[in-house]
This record gives sequence, structure tokens and C-alpha cells, in this order.
Amino acid sequence: MSAANSFLGLPPELADGNPARMVIFGVAHGSAYPDQDSSGHETAADQIRAASQEDAPLIEHWDFDLGGPLFNGGPINCIDVGNIKTVMRDNEGNRQRIEAKTREVLASSAVPILIGGDCSVTFPFLAAFETSGPVWILQIDAHIDWRDEVQGERYGYSSSMRRASEMAHVVGMVQVGLRSVGSARKADVEAARGYGSHFVTAREIHAGGMAAALRAIPEDAQVVITLDCDSLDPSIMPGVAARTPGGLSYTQIIDLISGVAGKAKIAGFNLVEFYPPADIDGLSALTASRVLVNAIGAVIRQI
Repeated sequence: MSAANSFLGLPPELADGNPARMVIFGVAHGSAYPDQDSSGHETAADQIRAASQEDAPLIEHWDFDLGGPLFNGGPINCIDVGNIKTVMRDNEGNRQRIEAKTREVLASSAVPILIGGDCSVTFPFLAAFETSGPVWILQIDAHIDWRDEVQGERYGYSSSMRRASEMAHVVGMVQVGLRSVGSARKADVEAARGYGSHFVTAREIHAGGMAAALRAIPEDAQVVITLDCDSLDPSIMPGVAARTPGGLSYTQIIDLISGVAGKAKIAGFNLVEFYPPADIDGLSALTASRVLVNAIGAVIRQI
């Protein structure tokens, strides 16, 4: 991938040959259900990159979301290595490719940042932290994703947090932004609570701010943030498969990300479930791009 087409024009490698602190890569497909056509997600990563191009010349300018330039006066130390080649319905192969790429990034001591795909790409992303744990998961989502299986598929988008709970290196989970109705049944909610997952609804965030979410995360923990785009309100993120009113605002999302970086360590970040066919005037791609900028800036500034 050329810098001209990358996120914010970031290079595929650093000019000085030093290892990057963060590595961005895109994914189109994860583990599809038998009747699922996931092709709508194929352009998600590249549309987020395209939305960032207007700000590409402004990396050294003051960003009021971050309280300074993106890299805080230091050198650029985030790269974009393009997209992993995935194939719709090659579920096992896609999981292997995503996990392998994430492990490769972690082996270089960089923070992996995955963009694109539905929630099913989250399982192999999290699995890669097996030798880098223990980790906490902060899932920002309208849904809990605790189904054990759907249509015989145990690794689809409705099961990512259930599968994560079975990983020995995942030691805790906070699920933020929950609202309305999704695939979860009563038994799935009970299983999540039995595991010890901390639920923080969107209504709780609107009423009391980020405190309810942040206090559940231990000081100095390693945290992997997985952000589902439908956690955001459809007024600013219409490009999702299931629009639901009452979602989180852009400011609440970036305050949550920076709040995690202020008390713990962001060890990984993924942004999933952007569905370009449902976007309106590029608004969702722009919002996703700005969220990603804030995640990069939070890693640069974290303890």
C-alpha cells in the first residue's frame, strides 16, 4: 500500500528502520454464517482510509481532541501495512490469517490496530494475545455477542465475546454501550454475568459519564479495546447493519478511550462493523476515521 492511500498517509514502514509503535492493518472477512453475505464489509477499511485523507497533511497541526498534535511533538511511529487477504466463507483460513498477522505485530512489540470486517474478526485478533497476556477486554458495542453458536457456527459475529471468555489469557471483560435488543437470549446474558463480565449500558453512560466503565478496569492492566461501530448513535454512525437509537456520542467514545489510556495500557485496538452500503454522505467513515485518530493519539500519550 502506498502512503497516498494509507490511513492519514502513514508509511508502510518507518524511514529510519526502527520498529513502529503501532501497526494498522485492514480485514474484509472473518467467519461468516452459512446464509451470510459479508461482502458489504469488504471496502470498510479502505473507506476509513479515504475519509482520513483530508487530514493527512495536518498530522503536525494541533488536534483539540488530543490537546496537541497527533504524535505529541514526536516522530511518526505508526504505520499502515494494508489489508490482509481474506475470502468470504473461508472461515478457518480467515481466522488463521488474522491471528497470524496480529501475532506478527505483537512480536515486534507494536500495538496492533485492526480495522474493518464484522465482529467475527475479533476472535482471532484476541486469540493472538495468548503469549502477550494477561489482558482485559473493553468491548464498546450495542450488543454483548455471547451466543454460543448460530446456524452451527461458533465463531460468527454474535459469539465473539463468548469465545473470548474461554481464552485463558483473557482475565476480565467490560462491555459498554449496551442498548435495545439483539441476538442475546436470557441464557446468554446469564452466562456473561456468570463469567463476571461488567455490563455498562448506554443509558448509564448518558446519565453518569465514563466512571462506571472506567472503574471496572484495573490500574495498569493491559487492555484490548474492541469497538463495534453500532455502539455509536446512528445520527453520527448510520453505516451499520443494525441502526439503534440511543447510542454513544463521539465525545463519549473518545473520552472512554483516553480514560483507559490514563489508567491502564492499551495493548490492542480494533474497529469493526462499519457497513459502507448503509453510510450516508461518508459520515460513518469520517467518524470512524476520527475515532481511530484518537486511539492512535491515546496510545502515544498513555502511561
